[in-house]
Amino acid sequence: MNNRRKLLIALGITAYSPQCLFAQAKKPLVVIGWLNLGSRESELWQLSAFKEGLAAQGYKEGEQYVIEERWAENRPERMQALAEELAAKKPAVIVPAFANATRAAVKAAPGTPIVVVGRDPVDMGLVDSFARPGGMITGLSNVLSEVREKYIEFLVAAVPTVKRIGVLHYGNPPGANVTRSKDAVLRFAASRAIEVRFEGVTRPEEIESAVSRLATQGTQALVVFPHALFLPESTRIAKLAQSHRWPLVGTPSLTAAGGLMGYGPDFSVIFRRAAWYVDRIIKGTKPSDLPIEQPMTFEFVVNLKTAKTLSLTLPPEIMVRATRVIE
Repeated sequence: MNNRRKLLIALGITAYSPQCLFAQAKKPLVVIGWLNLGSRESELWQLSAFKEGLAAQGYKEGEQYVIEERWAENRPERMQALAEELAAKKPAVIVPAFANATRAAVKAAPGTPIVVVGRDPVDMGLVDSFARPGGMITGLSNVLSEVREKYIEFLVAAVPTVKRIGVLHYGNPPGANVTRSKDAVLRFAASRAIEVRFEGVTRPEEIESAVSRLATQGTQALVVFPHALFLPESTRIAKLAQSHRWPLVGTPSLTAAGGLMGYGPDFSVIFRRAAWYVDRIIKGTKPSDLPIEQPMTFEFVVNLKTAKTLSLTLPPEIMVRATRVIE
């Protein structure tokens, strides 16, 4: 028996190859839960941005972590069951995109750290404050309440002849945050003698009928309050607005799909930043010790191609504020 074999026997690791030794030493993959209202096909950019953020933190997929993905295919009624599936996988942390997914994840996995991306979790009643969230939830807020009011401001500045605006929003009846935005929009519109009509939807198939009702009320322009339900429907909503020759204002994704103007936080930046939170939690930081951030990067996108189609000439004060122009 050679000296090497004697040493291995003494150490109690006979019959082990170097490959087996490596396999024993290899750490298990960290499981990260991903919960999204949309479809993988339409919202993959969100997951891609998140993975870019993880790569920037030094993580390699398949070597240090694996993502358990759950997509609701724009069906809110599926969300809770998907969250329960995800919780059964015992992830180290869950990243839910936007309000529906966040509520479902909190209910399904109350003891699991959650990094929210989207709606203000303070407004949702899920955390105590941005500075000291408490509990198992932290992440990034998208401050959409303020964004909604900007939509009307930009629309009136760009098309001052508009006197009747249609607003498409999620919820029928709407949630408290939408109600507050509606009140602010109505006050702003009243000061400029503008009428506003609201239509709420809860499912993608309700969008066309809601737009038709707005058309019968003499709507001259369309505003879409941001919600995860509308993101995968951007192209359809833009085409509906174009069919009525309405200027459309909403998120930047709506503008890229054919809307006139879009304003909001850069969600690619937000999803990349979410990876920083996940890294800190994996390394042992409690979610309660990670303050919730608000976005610092906003986009104001103008679609000149759509403006030309609508025979609109946008004023200089609009163009000078644009961070991106689609021609």
